[in-house]
Amino acid sequence: MPSNKYPRVTAAVVCSLALAAGLTACGGSSSAEESEGGGEKVVTVYSADGLKSDKGDGWYDKVFADFTKKTGIEVKYVEGGSGEMVQRAVREKTNTQADVLITLPPFIQQADGKGLLQTYKPQGSDKVSGANKATDGKWTSVVNNYFGFVYNKKELAQAPRTWEELLDAKYKGKLQYSTPGVAGDGTAVLIKSMHDFGGKEPAMEYLKKLHANNVGPSSSTSKLAPKTDKGELLVANGDVQMNFAQSKSMPNLGIWFPAKDGGKPTTFSLPYAAGLVDKAPHTENGRKLLDHLLSEDAQKLVSGVGGGFPARTDVKPTDANAVELTKLMTGVEIFEPDWTDIDKNLTGYVDSWKSATGS
Repeated sequence: MPSNKYPRVTAAVVCSLALAAGLTACGGSSSAEESEGGGEKVVTVYSADGLKSDKGDGWYDKVFADFTKKTGIEVKYVEGGSGEMVQRAVREKTNTQADVLITLPPFIQQADGKGLLQTYKPQGSDKVSGANKATDGKWTSVVNNYFGFVYNKKELAQAPRTWEELLDAKYKGKLQYSTPGVAGDGTAVLIKSMHDFGGKEPAMEYLKKLHANNVGPSSSTSKLAPKTDKGELLVANGDVQMNFAQSKSMPNLGIWFPAKDGGKPTTFSLPYAAGLVDKAPHTENGRKLLDHLLSEDAQKLVSGVGGGFPARTDVKPTDANAVELTKLMTGVEIFEPDWTDIDKNLTGYVDSWKSATGS
């Protein structure tokens, strides 16, 4: 979910972009070999942001490096909004570039519905709860996470408590959330508001009012936290894993969960869900990477390194981050969205939001 129109690309992915332009494979291996990962020692990942750090100390940084050391397979990484990554994979269906796709819901379900994923149940996926994986093996969560908001602790004595407080004039031009339908966390704004306000119509009525204070659209959620930390924004949307990791280097960043006036703060699970791309150029390498992401060693690093929650239920971290995360979630009511309904009606919900806000 980068700030510009296009997904951020690491230097390592230059070769795969060349392939997208129609050039021959950089390694010169045959397509038959590549289909099973037997040619090039590479695997290309298209992912929503939040798990890789610009400083090189994120969960992806660690587990990708460990994977390469263990297997000799280089990870080529392309980052963008969940919706962006799915749309890109759709455009490339006749010349598939990605091996592994990792997005937030409901975009992983959308990817499956568009025929982008093939069945593969990674080693360790039997330890992932049923709600966090597809029954047919098309996708499996690799890091659990929750939707949330951030605020500037220096400028605000305490976090706002309710959605209604955000309508106050002091937030005009100081509030921003990422674009629904493009960013996973932006889409989560719609999901949570529809839950908290009791349906689409009251939620859109509220978001129409909130738009008076909103800075405007953003395809990036991760870029909103630095703006909030600096005081350019007072409030923005995000998610617990990403913002918790960012807060280690952003001292003014606080995490909170809005409540409907008179209600309890709420959130819902928003995991990073991974699937093996259909007709992936390096299928076998993609399988190996998915196995690695769900390995006990990688899962034990989710909280301590990534600031998230392990996808495997048998991995129960006790590090300082895990303790702090448990405290953060105390008293927050967790609901389960109807992902089937959201997947089916997402376009309509986004259109209603566009109509309500004039976006």
